[in-house]
This record gives sequence, structure tokens and C-alpha cells, in this order.
Amino acid sequence: MERRAACPAFHALKGEVEQMFLGQYLHNLDEKGRLTIPAAFRFELGEGAYISQGFDRNLMVMSADYFKLVYERVNTMSITDPMARMLRRLLFSNAYKVEVDKAGRILLPPNSRQFLELSGEAMLIGQGEYFEIWKPAEWDSQMQTLLDAEANAQRFAMLDLSPMRSNGTGQVNK
Repeated sequence: MERRAACPAFHALKGEVEQMFLGQYLHNLDEKGRLTIPAAFRFELGEGAYISQGFDRNLMVMSADYFKLVYERVNTMSITDPMARMLRRLLFSNAYKVEVDKAGRILLPPNSRQFLELSGEAMLIGQGEYFEIWKPAEWDSQMQTLLDAEANAQRFAMLDLSPMRSNGTGQVNK
């Protein structure tokens, strides 16, 4: 048995990762606007999900629990702040509750399909706590941008992706 596997923190992390939306999937949109959700994503959606306009010419699909967290966070922002009002409009005026049917599909609202100019195929892209839906050509463009390693190093230099480590006293060190 590998030594790390016996570590409780390893098991906790493994469980969290297994509950994330990860990977890329290409699926067809049928004539009624129904999109098959990857089996790996269906369990995380549970009884239903919320779909909303994303930030990058895409759609965001969130479990009901995660959508509630986003809603609560946005709800703490002052309605007198113009940026907060714009964020509310972007997220909530374009949000719809969707159900996963017995065939593992969700019905994309017509205005969501129009926003993406989506017909035929769609890319479903895991983002950890939620997943995105992209028009395949738009996703290809996004991937081309991300293939530039030098630009990525500059883009992401200010983000601290170092894992958090416990110092043995119950506190967390970077």
C-alpha cells in the first residue's frame, strides 16, 4: 500500500476532486435544444442546476448548492455599487433552473442558445465547482490562447498556486 493513501488528508482531497467538474467533452445539441450532460457531471448536478451567461462568451452551469453560494456572495454586495448591479444583471437576469432528464440531458433555454449562436455541437468544459458550455469554435480560440506558455507565465505570475501546507500546529502555512 502506498504511504500517501493512508493519509486522511489525501482521502479528503481525493473525495473533493472526485466531486469536481473536470475535463472537456464534445456533445451534440438536439433539434429541441437538449444537451447531453457527461455522466461524470450528472451526479454533481443532483436534482437540478442553474445555467447562466458566463464571462467569456460562454454559459456557466452550476449545481443548485453552488449557485446558492454565488447568489449569497453577490447578495452581500451593495446595490448602490454600479459594478455590483452589473454583475447581478449578468448573472441573474440570464439565469434559469434546468433539470437533468432521464436520458441525462438538460434543455438549454432559447436565449442561452441564441447568446452562444449554438446549434449542432457544444463543448462542455469542467471548471472545478461548475462547468461551462462553449461553441466549439470559441473554445478552440480559447485553447489557442492558452497554448502560449510564455504568455501564460506572465498572465498567471501574480496568482499564488502554491499548495497550502499545515505547519503541524493546526495552522496553515503557504
